[in-house]
Amino acid sequence: MSFNCKLTATCAAMIMTSGAWAAQLTVINYGGALADAQQAAFVEPFKKETGIDVVASSYSGEQAKVKAMVDAGQVTWDVVEVESSDLGRGCADGLYEHIDWSAITNKPQLAKGTVTRCGVGLFAWATAFAYNRNLLKTAPQGWKDFWDVARFPGKRGMRKSARGNLEFALMADGVAPADVYKTLSTKAGVDRAFKKLDELRPNIQWWDAGAQPAQFLVSGDVAMSTTFSGRVITAQRAGQPLNIVWNGAIGDYDYWVIPKGSPNKKAAEQFINYTVGAQPQFEFLSRLAGGPVNTATVAKMSPEQLKTLPNAPEHANEVLLQNSEFWDEHGDDLDQRFAAWASR
Repeated sequence: MSFNCKLTATCAAMIMTSGAWAAQLTVINYGGALADAQQAAFVEPFKKETGIDVVASSYSGEQAKVKAMVDAGQVTWDVVEVESSDLGRGCADGLYEHIDWSAITNKPQLAKGTVTRCGVGLFAWATAFAYNRNLLKTAPQGWKDFWDVARFPGKRGMRKSARGNLEFALMADGVAPADVYKTLSTKAGVDRAFKKLDELRPNIQWWDAGAQPAQFLVSGDVAMSTTFSGRVITAQRAGQPLNIVWNGAIGDYDYWVIPKGSPNKKAAEQFINYTVGAQPQFEFLSRLAGGPVNTATVAKMSPEQLKTLPNAPEHANEVLLQNSEFWDEHGDDLDQRFAAWASR
């Protein structure tokens, strides 16, 4: 190189193995409040610490865009946030790079389920159900109550997706959380779940966007609704009279992946490693409702924060961890059957 440069952390991070300047690192997330929290907790501090230029943008989770880039050999995204449902399929289809775990120095502190071949856990969340406490005389306790429209009259908000709804249906039908995926792995179990959904079908109001359940509940359009826990916690902080029922909620993680062929893989892994550090996780989750993937972050959180974590110890016996392997294997078939059922 034609300039003098001491190999500081900043300078070294800007040099690629070819000796050229590192290209701009492009990070893709789901937008909204989540993007704002990442910008403040991850992007700006990482740029300041390393000198690597990072530009964050958002998408709606459509993996077709990633596939098109990879297939064309023109990958312009370096780090992408995905749900677990996309992680397994994308990894198997060769859309994502394998993570070099030697570069993730925070690995020893990461929670179980966040270390995978192609993805690094970003934060924990859960799909639970919520209700407007000003509109119900009695507080519902679980999925049996969610299905009980005689005792709790009114519509039920549900996401138009097989994932989650089939598990909820089985728990409403008396299946213990520990036995849900064992039951759902059989034809009889799947039939049982759809039969239970048939009971509730006349009372279902579908939602697609994560902001809709809280809106439905506040307006009184529904008596209860399945929801992403973080959305309700955000609404609670804004003063809305909504309560979460954690009993039978399904916990999950969002993950970071690196699209296959990214020219900035080393810098991408450096960014990912930064975001799962204990302090960056704390800063991130101080701005966004969710649970940390770094176990050391928990010690930094207040008792009030701990109450809202989907992966808090107090929720360990209530929250069912989503079985990603089950959905990787059976998701296509169940999605097709659910789509046909919902369109009838």
